[in-house]
Amino acid sequence: MRRHSCFGFLFCGIFLPRILGFPQTNTSIDCDSLLPNYEAQPQTSAPPFVITVSFDNFEPGNEIQVNLKALKDVGFKGFNLQAREIEGDVPVGTFKITDPNTKGLECHNMTNSAVSHANSDVKQKVTTTWIAPHDVRDLQFIATVVQDPETFWFGIQSKTLTPTHSESVNGTGKSKRKVRFECIC
Repeated sequence: MRRHSCFGFLFCGIFLPRILGFPQTNTSIDCDSLLPNYEAQPQTSAPPFVITVSFDNFEPGNEIQVNLKALKDVGFKGFNLQAREIEGDVPVGTFKITDPNTKGLECHNMTNSAVSHANSDVKQKVTTTWIAPHDVRDLQFIATVVQDPETFWFGIQSKTLTPTHSESVNGTGKSKRKVRFECIC
């Protein structure tokens, strides 16, 4: 009887992770290329996922809610989401982790410069908050989304976000513009 228990434990430890989730290897997605680190090719069809943002414009220090969600009932197990300047290849800004299905990543020695999956549970939507940095140009959020180990979409983009240029900005990210009212009575 003891022999069967050991076999069952060994079977579950080796094969169950492959059946239920990602391959047993490290399933990270590269910070630079945004490609998973296992052998599979990206899908060429339109992605069944969308990235939405709470604002079109931002100032340094602003917090923008970012949603990555599945269209229909597709679901996804893994993802990597970053903000990048248009034509840029390095993440900008930082993420505040607010969803238990997400975790921050360190890319290019910047803590929480990308956000990824914290587990391989099937997700319909994840939400995070991005904090805008200083001195950044037009940008987009870009993601790789993994439906299963053999099926992923690469280069999913949000709409373009544009920085507003105020005369001065205080530490809270709120504009300190001077307003003058002139009354003709």
